[in-house]
Amino acid sequence: MGVTSWRARRPARTIPWALGAAHFMNDTASGIVPALLPLYRAAFHLSYVQSGLVVLLTYITSSVMQPAFGWVTDRRPLTWLLPTGVAVSTLALAVSGLVPSYPWLLAVLGLSGLGSGAFHPEGSRAIYLGAPEGRKGSTQAIFQVGGNTGQAFGPLVVAGLAATWGLRGLPALTVLSAMALGLTLYVLPWYSRTVRERTRYGPGRGRAVGRDRVGAMALLVAVVVLRSWCQLGVASFLPFFYVEHHLPLAHAELYTFLFLMAGAVGTFLGGALSDRIGKKNLLVWSMLASIPGAWLLPRVTGFWAVPALLAFGFTVLSSFAVTVVFGQALLPRNIALASGLMIGLSVGAGGVGATLSGWVADRYGVATVLHLLVVLPVAAALAALWLPDDRRLAREAA
Repeated sequence: MGVTSWRARRPARTIPWALGAAHFMNDTASGIVPALLPLYRAAFHLSYVQSGLVVLLTYITSSVMQPAFGWVTDRRPLTWLLPTGVAVSTLALAVSGLVPSYPWLLAVLGLSGLGSGAFHPEGSRAIYLGAPEGRKGSTQAIFQVGGNTGQAFGPLVVAGLAATWGLRGLPALTVLSAMALGLTLYVLPWYSRTVRERTRYGPGRGRAVGRDRVGAMALLVAVVVLRSWCQLGVASFLPFFYVEHHLPLAHAELYTFLFLMAGAVGTFLGGALSDRIGKKNLLVWSMLASIPGAWLLPRVTGFWAVPALLAFGFTVLSSFAVTVVFGQALLPRNIALASGLMIGLSVGAGGVGATLSGWVADRYGVATVLHLLVVLPVAAALAALWLPDDRRLAREAA
């Protein structure tokens, strides 16, 4: 049996873990861009507007472009985007430490964002195709936990690399690029074969069962935007809040890390639980359960801030993988597009909401922003109540 034939028959149970690890490496790289802003600003003498453009560009290319990649590949599968996307994403960011000018910086970061935008829909579709029936939530959670954990560790990478060697330390990220490329090439033969056999594009003509529910998908996008606005609001403004309360910045960043890591644990367990109680039920209850943590967040400091942050991060992000699977159930004929909407566009729109929170912080203070965040999970829970029952959708498809 040849090497290619053996790879094509590789057991699908290893696929989620390989893709989860590749997702970790991709998002570790892309997640450090905000943390690198002080170094970029010093190296290229940037204004705050130019610094903000760096973040905006990475959001547009990596998040907002995901639905576009998904829409295209739902009609004509491009499975090679799986390894190419993650390699370009990580390698271009590594090169950003060597560029000579600000325009070149924007070019390579835009390229990195496009690579990430191409990787996410393909990775999520591969997980969807490889997940056993009845375990799509827990399988998708493995992939999403990789990304969430990578984003949490991104600032620690900056502390270890860039703080020691400055931007010249970024080429060390080529190690991540090589590892991520190897993992996705490991998956590629199985993924290409599965796309041919199990989608409408291949000779098997296994068309998706069910109809697209565009109205329900729009409502789900609104729920995810509210959740992302809440998540990014905490990650963006919590350090400023604690610094105002005379906590060292390093300690404040540690609290943010705890919030994001609790969210990664919640993502994994929430995905598994949703396979038992249903995606809609998990989504509604996660939003409701996050309300006490959101209310406590600006009211406690010191020791009591730790359990409040852990509870808040765990609950508000426990539906992260669930909403991806739910979106795929609502758009069964456009799996990659649904993934792009859930992972990319909604998170990017949440970033726009976080920018509006910055406007509030400038005028009324950071504490006001954290007090207002409690409104977001309340609104998300109310909107989620109007979503269709995903278990009924599954019965109709069967």
